[in-house]
Amino acid sequence: MEKLLRVSLVKKLSNKLNGISACFSDIIFPIKCINCGKEGEFICKKCFSLLPKNSFQVCPVCEKTILSNGDVCNHCRQRVSSPINRLFVVSDYKDPLLSKSIHYLKYNFVADLAKPLGTLMIQTMLRLGSSPTPDVIIPIPLHNRRLRWRGFNQSALLANVIAKDLLPGMEIEVLEDVIARKSSTKPQMKIKDYGARQKNIQGCFQIDPTANKKVTAKRILLVDDICTTGSTINECAKELRKLNPKSISAVVLARQS
Repeated sequence: MEKLLRVSLVKKLSNKLNGISACFSDIIFPIKCINCGKEGEFICKKCFSLLPKNSFQVCPVCEKTILSNGDVCNHCRQRVSSPINRLFVVSDYKDPLLSKSIHYLKYNFVADLAKPLGTLMIQTMLRLGSSPTPDVIIPIPLHNRRLRWRGFNQSALLANVIAKDLLPGMEIEVLEDVIARKSSTKPQMKIKDYGARQKNIQGCFQIDPTANKKVTAKRILLVDDICTTGSTINECAKELRKLNPKSISAVVLARQS
């Protein structure tokens, strides 16, 4: 009994200290909108409404055929074997506020930005998507070295927002242990050549062979922040195909050439 009381007191003290620390942090570094400077949120409601949203999607393979829901077009489906069935691209990376938001999330470590950015993803999928609801959500994994440096996987943060809010009253399972990044690669955005990007990411993912029950015959939604050539998502999807999922969709905030 005495031990339980001590544990309880330690927890209460820890919570109070964390609260005091957060209070001082807010005083010294107040939360402000990264666009207009208004205090209270990293993106205020007014600036969030200014974020552009794609009014249509294109085939993820040829990037030419306009479609309503990001499916692989009929021509590409007959010509190539795409590991993903569809790709939702939320917005335009050239928009200053969106690119700044993604940069703050990834490199300024503002994890709270995952909430508005994840909400943006949900809005796009609900507005444009006619695809079935995913059974599981899988964030594109980071290599352990980069994960330790950043302290979190931004794709996992976005995935958890989608999992909790896509279906009101029902949380979708997020799987972070099904696939791993076995090699540390150079960021795709820093590589300009298309072929070099593909080579850079080739064979860098490793599937967990014991994850069959979690993935087989399931509708998967892959989540990432930015898609360049699509090589990262495709390489990840190729590995997941080994476990025979029903379908693989993907959603990203932006596609950058």
